[in-house]
Amino acid sequence: MIAGPGGIGDDGGVSAENARSTAEPHRTEHHEAGDGVKSQPRIFGAQDLREAIGRKWISVPEHLSIPPGAIQPASLDLSLGKKAWRLKCSFLPDAESTVEEKVESLAFDQVDLRDEGAVLERDRPYLIPLREELRLPPGVRAKANPKSSTGRLDVFTRVITDRNNRFDEIHDGYRGKLYLEVVSRSFAVKVRELLSLNQLRLIEGDPRIGDEGIRALHREFPLLFMDKHALPESDLSVSDGLFLSLDLHAGPAPRMVGYKAKRTSDPIDLTSRGNEAADYWDPVYLDRGSRLILEPEVFYLLLSAERICVPPDYAAEMLAYDPTAGELRTHYAGFFDPGFGYDPERKDNGSKAALEVRARDVPFMVEHRQPICKLAFEQLGQVPDVLYGTSLGSNYQGQETMLSKHFKEQTAGVAQMELREDGEIGEDEAQPPPRSRATPG
Repeated sequence: MIAGPGGIGDDGGVSAENARSTAEPHRTEHHEAGDGVKSQPRIFGAQDLREAIGRKWISVPEHLSIPPGAIQPASLDLSLGKKAWRLKCSFLPDAESTVEEKVESLAFDQVDLRDEGAVLERDRPYLIPLREELRLPPGVRAKANPKSSTGRLDVFTRVITDRNNRFDEIHDGYRGKLYLEVVSRSFAVKVRELLSLNQLRLIEGDPRIGDEGIRALHREFPLLFMDKHALPESDLSVSDGLFLSLDLHAGPAPRMVGYKAKRTSDPIDLTSRGNEAADYWDPVYLDRGSRLILEPEVFYLLLSAERICVPPDYAAEMLAYDPTAGELRTHYAGFFDPGFGYDPERKDNGSKAALEVRARDVPFMVEHRQPICKLAFEQLGQVPDVLYGTSLGSNYQGQETMLSKHFKEQTAGVAQMELREDGEIGEDEAQPPPRSRATPG
């Protein structure tokens, strides 16, 4: 997964007319929506998600509500339930079975996540029922990804649903429970009920734009920046998505370019921002010139050379690992919300992506500006009334570090944080942006 969004908000808003003009030339396909009305392909934005919650397409049983803070610009934070099953192995249900029918023969212990929570062992699969359930109408499907902060800790998550042999992909019209498989690869982690480790998007049709659409959008609304200047279109690398490369440029002195995970038995507390980075991470310096040799099976956090800007009426997704890239896994997958890297005044556009990298089996050399992963861009139905940014507590806008929000070093200089009632780490002083400036029309 690529570490992108971690919260919502912007401190200025967006001109809806300008944002729509960048995308409308590519919006030609129509399909039958869940309510029987012809609708454009789209990712659901914040106000669409609220409407879906109001219609009970997404709900929490036992008459509990979904907290407003869980609604992101183009995704919904899902929350852990009360228990976890410790499993012998991972699995997928088949077309005839439910998740819990499979669990009966694979679970050998149950863990209580209430109150103070519990520690999940490293390299052990756990299955956790999520609080949220779905009642999707025909024509509306869903997709899940780990949250940015989850991926930065090398915590592998994927959603499993009844009678479905695909991870994270939830077919249209699905009605039922959601389960989260969690495997922490590098560290033991402490979690508890209500904590959010992954996100969900609702989708109608196929809102993804092709390579020519990406180029056209970049001409009107630059998507990548280098040294805060828009990357010339001729320098874009586009092939079934927009490629990003590594930042490994050499400096006059030894330059720290990232972190690698330590082997430690100390758990990371995911309900806290007070973890000490030095207890879990070693700094990584360039070996020689602008290259780095990755140790096999070691987890690294690096940064992209490019700065990304996601337009207000688009969402992005880091695509899954390409096996043709060699003995290297560069990410799991990840959502980038509308407004990531966006400056409404166009003075400071672009935020770097944190890249989670692991070499397989043998040492592997990577170099500065080596293409390593790529982004897909998808259309929203309308500009969300909240955008990714700083005023609502987004954790990684304008980031120059790749550490997750759980460490003191990442949050230095940031407003004092607290654990919200919904289990997510929030910001005390965060306020929504002026709604009139981010609402289309």
